[in-house]
Amino acid sequence: MSPRKRSRSASRLRRQAGELAAAVPQVVALRLARMATAGPLLSTRDRREFTRMGTEKIAAFQESWAAMFTQALQLQQQTLLACWRAAFTPWTMAFPVTPTLAIGQWASVLSDGMAPVHRRAIANARRLTRARRLALGAQ
Repeated sequence: MSPRKRSRSASRLRRQAGELAAAVPQVVALRLARMATAGPLLSTRDRREFTRMGTEKIAAFQESWAAMFTQALQLQQQTLLACWRAAFTPWTMAFPVTPTLAIGQWASVLSDGMAPVHRRAIANARRLTRARRLALGAQ
């Protein structure tokens, strides 16, 4: 992994974390407000939203683990190949794994794992704030 790609994956991870830090409390607040106003008898729209809330968490979790597993497996294969090369041709290359390289590579694993959660949280924040603005405008 090149130094440029390592810094890109680390900055992508920082950006995702920052956007999640802003979007998640917003989504939680909007959904809790919706639950509070829904009452004991749920409308079809509320029932659909609350069902969606649960199913998308499960789907995001599964996608996240699959992406992290795939990226980690690829990382392990690259590291193993580099170690084999270093073992059998030590005169042609230095030791392939440095702490900086490893941190950058694991940042890409975390970034890939955070991507499905990030995508859904940002989309929910946009969708729920748009729906709330439309509901407030209709009143």
